[in-house]
Amino acid sequence: MRFAVYLPLLLPLLAPLGARLIAERCEPRLATWLLSASALALGTASTLCLGLLALTGLVRIPQLAALGHWAPLTAHDDPAALPVALAAGLLLGGATVMAVRFLLRRARTLAAAALDAACMPTRNGLVVVEDETPDAFALPGLPGRVVVSTGMLRTLDADEHRILLAHERAHLTAHHYAFVATAQLGAAANPLLRPLARAVTYTIERWADENAATATGDRRKVAHTVGKAALAAQRHPGRAPGGALGFLGLRQRLERHGGRRPIGPVPRRVAALLAPPLTLHPALAAITVAVLAAATLASAEATHDLHALLRALGAW
Repeated sequence: MRFAVYLPLLLPLLAPLGARLIAERCEPRLATWLLSASALALGTASTLCLGLLALTGLVRIPQLAALGHWAPLTAHDDPAALPVALAAGLLLGGATVMAVRFLLRRARTLAAAALDAACMPTRNGLVVVEDETPDAFALPGLPGRVVVSTGMLRTLDADEHRILLAHERAHLTAHHYAFVATAQLGAAANPLLRPLARAVTYTIERWADENAATATGDRRKVAHTVGKAALAAQRHPGRAPGGALGFLGLRQRLERHGGRRPIGPVPRRVAALLAPPLTLHPALAAITVAVLAAATLASAEATHDLHALLRALGAW
């Protein structure tokens, strides 16, 4: 346990490098899966290891050791120094609070979005709202809705309308909100994983862009539409820069739901559409799986070692 328990706490330091490589070099669908799984797995593993370290501090307290029928730890048996155990306990408390707060907030957000979607009259899942601000977004629900402002419809031509709908419907059919929520949950438990969560908000947009390109057969036209919509939205002061063709759209609606618009940088999206499609990149996928396997195995080994130590002290 002396080494294994620290490995899942160190691996999240690779998040900035891993997020950049996966987001820029992997096919967007695979990149989204890898980034979301990494955030959840590393967040879970690091939280578990904090709990193991904190437990070694608790069993130092004679009263608590007596409750568990444990013999007192000796310096030789102790797998972590007391300051380390205390720090782990504080970090564990913070991680737990942040994760629970995020889950409660996200549950309220999705419930409000589902209620809004259910109350919106629609034809074929499309809702047109009277608003001169150019905007289009996907609203999760049962079923979800694609919401488009009249300002956006006037900005784009008929072919661009089809691209816009293909992009937004891709967000709904692929359940992109679930990937975003998964990555953000991992980042709530471990702030070092925030680069992974930010990368997911970019790769879901790239995923939707590629779906639109496949549906229309014209990558250059999709790139033009993304840039045109972003420029139109940027001219309105109430909008986030480059925020059109996004997921969970209007800033006002997001503020009401307690979230931010997760939009990847538009120039990067346009450049990716003008370049040849990205491949699956097996090497990056294999490295990511290896890192997650290492974190999982280290957590399991640390748990086993602590279990064996407590058994030796008379706990079981």
